[in-house]
Amino acid sequence: MSKKLLGIGLVAVLVGLFVGNIFMNQASKKEVEKQVADQLEESGLEVEFGSEGPGEGDAAPDFTLTTLDGKEVSLSDYKGKKVILNFWATWCPPCKAEMPHMQEYYEKYHEKANVEMLAVNLTTIDEGRAAIEKFVEEYGLTFPIPLDEEGTQGTIYQAQTIPTSYMIDTNGNIQHKILGPMNKEMMIQLVESME
Repeated sequence: MSKKLLGIGLVAVLVGLFVGNIFMNQASKKEVEKQVADQLEESGLEVEFGSEGPGEGDAAPDFTLTTLDGKEVSLSDYKGKKVILNFWATWCPPCKAEMPHMQEYYEKYHEKANVEMLAVNLTTIDEGRAAIEKFVEEYGLTFPIPLDEEGTQGTIYQAQTIPTSYMIDTNGNIQHKILGPMNKEMMIQLVESME
């Protein structure tokens, strides 16, 4: 009988720990959502958590981030240009596959196609600044690399699958959301389809 009680007690403790962990994770998630919602409220924007983030036809939420080389960039700086907004991390194999295509596209087309590329590093889930710098050097990336050091933009743009890219037109509206890696040909077609 005492073994049975011990077993029931152990199961109860494990269930308690499991449920407690779920509530802790939900509390932590709610805290992040509240911080993001507060920041959005200050900027006049709204986001519905649990949604798929901003989508086709929506105005792209503005942000200001510091790039790897220390410059501040805002999405609104590029109004009047088309923007490829990409979310990535150094450890992500599809991101590694996509980056040479992004660099090649940027070198050949960004000026004549009136397009800017912003490759936002999801810094809070990456392996540190040294890893990001090494990655950028290894791949010879010359486009801006803004750092999402608080995880806010990854949350707003719902970059849960990476890479996630948004194609933004000259009016600042989202025309396409792409989950997964793109190649150069896809970028050419998607940019050409935008105003």
